[in-house]
Amino acid sequence: MLLFPHAKINIGLFVTRRREDGYHILQTLFYPIDWRDGLEILPQSETLAPNCISTLDNRIHWHQTGITVDCDPEQNLCVKAYRLLQNRFPDLPSVDMFLEKQIPFGAGLGGGSSDGAHALLMLREMFKLEVSDADLESMAARLGADCAFFCRCGNRYNTAGNGGKMIAQYCEGIGHELVPHSLSLQGKYIVIVKPPFGVSTREAYSGVHPNIPAVSLDRLLKRPLNEWKEFIHNDFEDSVFPLHPQLAEAKQILYDHGAVYASMSGSGSALFGIFDNEQSCCTTWFDDNYLARGHWALV
Repeated sequence: MLLFPHAKINIGLFVTRRREDGYHILQTLFYPIDWRDGLEILPQSETLAPNCISTLDNRIHWHQTGITVDCDPEQNLCVKAYRLLQNRFPDLPSVDMFLEKQIPFGAGLGGGSSDGAHALLMLREMFKLEVSDADLESMAARLGADCAFFCRCGNRYNTAGNGGKMIAQYCEGIGHELVPHSLSLQGKYIVIVKPPFGVSTREAYSGVHPNIPAVSLDRLLKRPLNEWKEFIHNDFEDSVFPLHPQLAEAKQILYDHGAVYASMSGSGSALFGIFDNEQSCCTTWFDDNYLARGHWALV
């Protein structure tokens, strides 16, 4: 099986409070974007292919290309997804996993979460595992707070995924309490820029100050797009921009080139701008060591 896990942006992100267990309660909208990894899963071959790493118990032959991810394969969310299912189905067949990494990490774009969620969906489908959509989303949430979004968001292997229609999901919780949302940016052009550094989740949360907004994000999203700049905010900008002023500069560049709305995505270092028209030269707006790309909105 071969799928192309997509990334996401967060439109608005309010950190409303911190739970006793350390998790933070958020208000945010997950919106799918057309920046993708490639993930292929096959029944395991008998021999190791070049550049393949065998995991600890030899149940997974791991192949990773594209952006270098310097971590033990057992820490990759695709492998962790297999382990979750292996715990429930000890006879889960061995596999070869091929990941072509294109979504940058530490960016707030959810690439790793998307890979892990798609691995769950693919393994369930490949081996006809008796796991309900609700159970699969619960398992995804154990991989990461936003993994449930990628399980649900329009994937044809999730029967609860709105018939394969990709739509935004609104969250008020730690990331997996999702409600389908009607927001559509069809006809808008989205530019995403990733500087040559990431922002860790720990770094982002270390300076954030939870606060319940006077008006919920759900209500603010009903305002016209040209008013979002004044009302819809990512709270992490308050703590991260002083540490990385390049991010504030990149956001201003997006506005200088005509963005109707621009923001940091999630708790990472990527920013996005929403435009009325195609921006074919967006890759020239930033230094060569920045990643920038644009596409028409998916939904």
